[in-house]
Amino acid sequence: MRILPALIAAATTLTGLVACDHDEDVGSSIVQNEIEIIIDSSFTITGHTVDNPRVQSRTTMQLLGAINANGFGQFSSEIVTQYMSANTIDTAGITADMIDSLQLMLAIPNGGYIGDSIAPMGLEIYRLNQQLPSPIYSDFDPEGYYDPTPIASKIYTANVLGEPDSMGEYNYRFVFVDLPVSLGRELFQAYRDNPASYATPTAFSQIFPGLYIKNSYGSGRVMKIEANSMRLYWHRDSTLTSGTDTTYVYDGNYYSVTPEIVTNNDISYAMSPDLIARAQAGQNLLVAPAGMDVEIKFPINDIITAYNSKATRLTVVNALTLSIPVEEITNDYSIAPPPNLLMVLSSKKDEFFNSNSVTDDKYSFYAAYDSTNRRYLFSTMRDYFTTMLSESKQRELTEDDYTFTLTPVTVDIEYYSSYSTSFYISSIAPYVECPAMCRLLTDDAQIKFTFAIQSVKF
Repeated sequence: MRILPALIAAATTLTGLVACDHDEDVGSSIVQNEIEIIIDSSFTITGHTVDNPRVQSRTTMQLLGAINANGFGQFSSEIVTQYMSANTIDTAGITADMIDSLQLMLAIPNGGYIGDSIAPMGLEIYRLNQQLPSPIYSDFDPEGYYDPTPIASKIYTANVLGEPDSMGEYNYRFVFVDLPVSLGRELFQAYRDNPASYATPTAFSQIFPGLYIKNSYGSGRVMKIEANSMRLYWHRDSTLTSGTDTTYVYDGNYYSVTPEIVTNNDISYAMSPDLIARAQAGQNLLVAPAGMDVEIKFPINDIITAYNSKATRLTVVNALTLSIPVEEITNDYSIAPPPNLLMVLSSKKDEFFNSNSVTDDKYSFYAAYDSTNRRYLFSTMRDYFTTMLSESKQRELTEDDYTFTLTPVTVDIEYYSSYSTSFYISSIAPYVECPAMCRLLTDDAQIKFTFAIQSVKF
């Protein structure tokens, strides 16, 4: 008797469910959502060139050579550097008189130069006799820091003409300079006497402050040196079980330029009259290393005002970008725009480099040069806007909040694995890789501010 009412109830419930399934617009008559995407490109920036006469050394990249380039100017770079020693040296059965030679090796990537690859140029090498200062800057004067008697010299080029065929197989061009064997024996004996002197860069610099590598002859090329090291060669005499005397020859790359030591490019630059005239005429120029930056005023107050005039509680900020067109400057050495540009609040620029910072997309950003479209695109400024929007509710924004410096930098990127496209920025340093320049067309810069407004209608 109770089965029939239960079946009737189940049928009623099923009918109700089926009826609901046939109503495809349930709720649409009650709530309607509309999303409006707003892209505002009505904002402009202003800017001017500022001198950047020296840069702090924050890279192991070394520059050597000199050029006189029409449209750029006279530029030269020399090197002062400490060396990182190996922690241990094999001394078993070896005495200092078995050391045969010490050789300096400078590795230049193929194409890693500005100028003429076959022009003969000369260098001289001096021993430092004082500790290099830290921090050290590109206008450092080595006078008084080295023994004035050179210990080695070399005439070199940037090609492999006249070299063994095997040298052409490498991705690098090498400049080898024979150093005094007496220096090699001195360094070897220092380790034998006190292995602790090789334990840290500071300890090693006390017995060997480093080298000064100076331009001595010629002009027409500046080379990028990616690796600078000293290799020790020695031999060991032995007698085979057959009674035959034999000599074994060994070598070790025991001294290298690494991020842990102090190294510097001593830069001398006389800007061309053409660039000076351009800057005086109001053109915004980037010239590196140690030349000119560009300072801009970013219109954050105008952007906040435009946003507040339309924003509701359901407004979402999507993006804020800045694109700056570039005019490449004609010259006879193919000097191009800097590969990367840092945009940092001017009030935080020194702190940024002194603390080895990387960009935070809030007060600092970077852009790679887009040679196809000839522009720098800063595409990650959203957090800067949201930060300034929050700050503007607490206080009035000042020039320190929107005055930025655009300066050339070297950006080191590390990938998480050899199979991954994901990466992180490991370091950002002032750009000293080679001469670079361009004009920023700030009057034609484009700011694109994108946000979405959702409205709910009942």
